[in-house]
Amino acid sequence: MQRFGGVYEHSPWVAERAAAHLGKTMDYDQIAALMADCVDNASREAQLALIRAHPDLAGKAQLASDLTAASSDEQQSAGLDRCTPEEYERFHVLNGQYRKKFGFPFVMAVRNRTRAEILKAFAARLENDIELEFENALVEIHKIARMRLEALGLAGNE
Repeated sequence: MQRFGGVYEHSPWVAERAAAHLGKTMDYDQIAALMADCVDNASREAQLALIRAHPDLAGKAQLASDLTAASSDEQQSAGLDRCTPEEYERFHVLNGQYRKKFGFPFVMAVRNRTRAEILKAFAARLENDIELEFENALVEIHKIARMRLEALGLAGNE
């Protein structure tokens, strides 16, 4: 729990469920797959809570420095802490439109992405229906989790 509790944003239940199945010799891919499987087999309500645990991109939490360390690093790596006033406004508008349409935040694995790429994906995904976006959010959350596992130094165990 101490090592993997923060891999899924504000959702230590994923690590708790995975802990019962963790083997001492599991490699990075096996741990990532096990944790993803715990999410994929969770109830829709638990999945929705996981999605909702994620902050808005370039949102109020980021401006107030109220993100988890991992989220802050991820958003900084994409330059979301260096948005122009126009970009901040665009993110604010898109965050609002997305939450209004889907009832959860836009989630994207932003590490190594540009602000322009993120804004383009944001606008494109607003055109999707809720089922596709629910699935997209989970796929992106799994990508984020894999990056966080890698940051824990597990990639060397592959």
